[in-house]
Amino acid sequence: MSETVTIAQDPVAAIGPGRLVLVVGPSGAGKDTLLRLAQAACIDDHDVVFPRRVVTRESSAAEDNVAVSADEFRRGLDHGDFAVHWEAHGHSYALPLEINDDIRAGRTVVVNVSRTVIGALRGTYANVVVVAITAPPDVLAERLAARARLSDGNIAQRLARNVDDAAAQADVTIVNAGSAEYHGRHLVRVIRNECWSQ
Repeated sequence: MSETVTIAQDPVAAIGPGRLVLVVGPSGAGKDTLLRLAQAACIDDHDVVFPRRVVTRESSAAEDNVAVSADEFRRGLDHGDFAVHWEAHGHSYALPLEINDDIRAGRTVVVNVSRTVIGALRGTYANVVVVAITAPPDVLAERLAARARLSDGNIAQRLARNVDDAAAQADVTIVNAGSAEYHGRHLVRVIRNECWSQ
């Protein structure tokens, strides 16, 4: 599988002072579920932003992305509409350039990204926190089978790509194997820069 990443070059290094919270983890870990719970908990906090990713895949109940065609995605690249983009699993993904304005304004931006972009984003933004969300292999397999999304491809191959702390360079790890509400509250504490211990 090939994954590539490109960061939009900004004339000013280390974009800040706001925080960029990167949520990473294997398929089936429950990233989107915990992100939805965190977004609901932060709905009245205008200093926390959950931008929608641009993806060359249709939106679903599990993932609220901006769905675009491959041609539309290329036009967005040509126009400089993305802060970062990457390719994974046969799809193109991007974060909108507007996240830079939010971070410069001191807001916290929370995004679900590929672990392949972590190093580049740590070099581009002044305050990055990486949250790895994972679950035991049997739980991941059960969730992937229940989801039955064709774009997930071969479940065994997806499970073989499990994200560990070292590969993800995680600052915080959430093992999402129990109550989603409990783990969602933990994610909210990280987002709000409160106590990170579980």
